[in-house]
Amino acid sequence: MNRGGKLAPEVNRALFIKNLSYNVTPEELFDLFGKFGSIRQIRQGCANNTKGTAYVVYDDVMDSKMACDKLNGFNFQNRYLVVLYHQPEKMSQRNREDDLAERKENLEQLKQQNGID
Repeated sequence: MNRGGKLAPEVNRALFIKNLSYNVTPEELFDLFGKFGSIRQIRQGCANNTKGTAYVVYDDVMDSKMACDKLNGFNFQNRYLVVLYHQPEKMSQRNREDDLAERKENLEQLKQQNGID
């Protein structure tokens, strides 16, 4: 906690975990993250671009904060974990920027195909 007993604005119940072993099981994640409090949900990445990542959602924000503080940089299965608070606003902003660039490119191609300036 910071001064005044208030949590930083990015602190929330959902954690985003990176640099996990591809062989980690959900049970191993529950064992590790469950030490810090009651877990509502764990979602593990299984697609090629999400392997080695997971989301852990706690019932209580203070449990989430403690897990993030203690496990970020923790050596788990010979890999150093990266534990961050899930920030959907940043994720959706990135997706919007990528989507906008793709749409502009498609528009330019359509203009060239149809002879429009």
